[in-house]
Amino acid sequence: MVTIPTVTLNDGTVFPQLGFGTYKLQGEEGTQAIVSAIENGYRLLDSAVNYENEREVGEAVRRSGIRDQLIVTTKVPGREHGYEETIHSAHASLERLGLNRIDLYLIHWPNPSVDRYVETFRAMIALQGEGKVGAVGVSNFTEAMLTRLIDETGVTPAVNQVEMHPYFPQAKLRAFHASRGIRTESWSPLARRSELLSEQVIAGIAAAHGVTPTQVVLRWHTQLGSTPIPKSATPARQVENADVFGFLLTDAELAAISGLERGRLWGGDPETHEEM
Repeated sequence: MVTIPTVTLNDGTVFPQLGFGTYKLQGEEGTQAIVSAIENGYRLLDSAVNYENEREVGEAVRRSGIRDQLIVTTKVPGREHGYEETIHSAHASLERLGLNRIDLYLIHWPNPSVDRYVETFRAMIALQGEGKVGAVGVSNFTEAMLTRLIDETGVTPAVNQVEMHPYFPQAKLRAFHASRGIRTESWSPLARRSELLSEQVIAGIAAAHGVTPTQVVLRWHTQLGSTPIPKSATPARQVENADVFGFLLTDAELAAISGLERGRLWGGDPETHEEM
């Protein structure tokens, strides 16, 4: 089992520097994959209403026998933005998870044309006050959206989960996060369906450290102060993905990896992309 180091979020939550993504892990096979991840050392599990696997995540948590050591994340979908809608959404998520608390609750997408993310966040803060929710945060928010949220609610999100990988390092947004005490979390940290892992720069750095290209990319995330959430249903790959804290990339290597920047890969611009 790999031991994953932690950081402390702005609300005092002890938060792993690397987590486990559960997108498309469904059914009994999905539950078994999540149980395997927990057994292999993962303590942060990332789910969402729109992943349609909250039941599997909750079942895996119960089978693990270590509920109090785990941070279970789920997200409010766009169709349930709004104060009362969010309260209802959270209770429905808790029922599907079979848990009495959501440890990290995120707004999945801001959906600016709907313009209800501020009242959604207010509801999340209320749920936090009732003990139904632990940390509150967002996903796919821009600097301007975060500023508005903070200004209008008085609460700084603990986390902003965004697209981030060497093709899209998010340097400006990460700097803003650091200035406000917001933890960056990276979805699609390995740039799925791309040639990232066969890039010569990454292969060369991997060879120099005696690790895999995947481990180099995930270490790049953690050294830049972001929590990546890679997904794998294969136990050996789960271990490989988590075992990235035994080597250190140099500043030059970090810069070389970030130099692969080319922009977003899937058109998920928070100003225009909407997910209901």
